[in-house]
Amino acid sequence: MIAEFPKLTRRTFLATTAAVTATALITKAAFADTLDEIKKRNKLIVGTGVMGLRPWLFKNEDGTYGGMEWDMLQYIIKKLGVGEVELVSVEWETLIPGLKAERWDIIFSGMTVTEERRQGAGIEFTRPYYFESDRIVVKQASPFKKPEDLAGKTLAAPLGTVEEIQAKSLVEKGIGKDIKTFNDPAGCFLALHSGQVDAVIMDNTSYGGQLAVTPDLRTIGGVYNLAADAKWQDAQAKAPYKYGGDGAGVRKEDTALLKALNDALDAMDADGTRKAILTKYGVWDESLSKEAMMTK
Repeated sequence: MIAEFPKLTRRTFLATTAAVTATALITKAAFADTLDEIKKRNKLIVGTGVMGLRPWLFKNEDGTYGGMEWDMLQYIIKKLGVGEVELVSVEWETLIPGLKAERWDIIFSGMTVTEERRQGAGIEFTRPYYFESDRIVVKQASPFKKPEDLAGKTLAAPLGTVEEIQAKSLVEKGIGKDIKTFNDPAGCFLALHSGQVDAVIMDNTSYGGQLAVTPDLRTIGGVYNLAADAKWQDAQAKAPYKYGGDGAGVRKEDTALLKALNDALDAMDADGTRKAILTKYGVWDESLSKEAMMTK
């Protein structure tokens, strides 16, 4: 089931939490132990800011839900011993304030685990269940075999994203000469297919979603990791996870719930379910293994 709230704005990787008062969000429910309360009500309430964004979470024509996060949540609730998930769809910037105000039990919304969010916004995260990184995407029939083959060529990237930053970094290394920016990933891929650009710099998730629509694509050069905000780089260097991993957000005091979620994610890896789900949605590669996402 899903509760409808104002539609999401486009999720940006470096989004930070705005100062929103709890009273403007909800009348907060006081639960002594969130995991016990979840089991008592037989329902996990989840805040999401990616409703309708494939392959994360979307509604099918028959009214059912789909997406890699929906499939993972079905597994998680079984491990928690509860019967259903309630999705609360809101704008991205309200997710952390809403969690802290106890409007939902967890955030499960492709939210990147960062020390800025852990230490600055004051919430906790599970170990990553997904990893955000960039790819150099070219047409299947193109002559490019390695990134250096793009010397003197034109790259595309979505405007105002970390992919645009990544493209500039690549050009500085001689991988590409010019950059064209577009308002969204679709514009980048249309430009690639029309010959306006020679390659697209895109996050792995959007690439996987596009591949399902236009399979005449491939990547060159492997995985390009994201870079943390300069102010938090020292803290990130000490973290037990690689920068770019997405985890489930919980309140700091919910240690029992955090452990239960981590146990569910570990079980999902142990029996191969997480890999199978990500493969189903066309986004699996070895950068998404637990070992690849962690530093310790």
